[in-house]
Amino acid sequence: MVPRSADGWGSGLLGVVIFSGSLPATRVAVGGFSPVFLTSARAVIAALLGAALLWGLRQKRPARSDLASLAIVAIGVVVGFPLLTALALQHVTSAHSIVFIGLLPLATALFGVLRGGERPRAAFWIFSLLGSAAVAGFALVQGGPASLPGDLLMLAAILLCGLGYAEGAALSRRLGGWQVISWALVLALPAMLVLAVVARPAGVAGVGAPAWLGLAYVSVFSMLVGFVFWYRGLARGGIAGVGQLQLLQPFLGLALAGLLLGEPVAPSMIAVTGLVVLCVAGAKRFA
Repeated sequence: MVPRSADGWGSGLLGVVIFSGSLPATRVAVGGFSPVFLTSARAVIAALLGAALLWGLRQKRPARSDLASLAIVAIGVVVGFPLLTALALQHVTSAHSIVFIGLLPLATALFGVLRGGERPRAAFWIFSLLGSAAVAGFALVQGGPASLPGDLLMLAAILLCGLGYAEGAALSRRLGGWQVISWALVLALPAMLVLAVVARPAGVAGVGAPAWLGLAYVSVFSMLVGFVFWYRGLARGGIAGVGQLQLLQPFLGLALAGLLLGEPVAPSMIAVTGLVVLCVAGAKRFA
């Protein structure tokens, strides 16, 4: 029998690998769909799959006291992060945006601190500021006026995602990992369905196969399957420990962007991503 901690690390690692393909897939999908339609359509598809799982496995409805937390998860990871990243990827490449993912463990930790009332040591805040300064400096030097909106959208996306991760991780201890994302998707389904209908493209004849494949990936894997493994990992292996696996995501994402999309991955991107990873690792150690 596999120990809970080992199972948690394995599930968390698989979740990170799945998430690593999200930004490259989104970059491809926005070539054929608007960011609003992409965000709503992926949520609707994942919600229908999640609802089928909940019904098929006869899961109990969450308590009323859990609805507010589920709403936060939905706002953070169902609506906020997908929409903001889709908008950002109209201004920046996926390789550029993936550098910002290096801040995600820090954002998750910060919201965990705020909700958990923890008191990190001073070294935590030093690493925090260094990591933030590295990302801000990179965006300022590389972005220019044309990419400033994309950089700001990515920062907002990271903050919302960190909030959704922290809230979902805490809630998964009571409801279970896959149940949290499934109920959050179901909660957001009515609004996302209306939005998908309103924002639907006038015609699909001109939408190429890559855009459809991108939509399929972010709907099934990024929006549902990845969270099944991720929240299971957090619940079984521990938020602090398994959360550090997010540090691998920028490297995996940069590799995918270069291999699958042929996007240039400059040495400066790799250097900044490595620096951010080191800063976040230090911050997590002293949290």
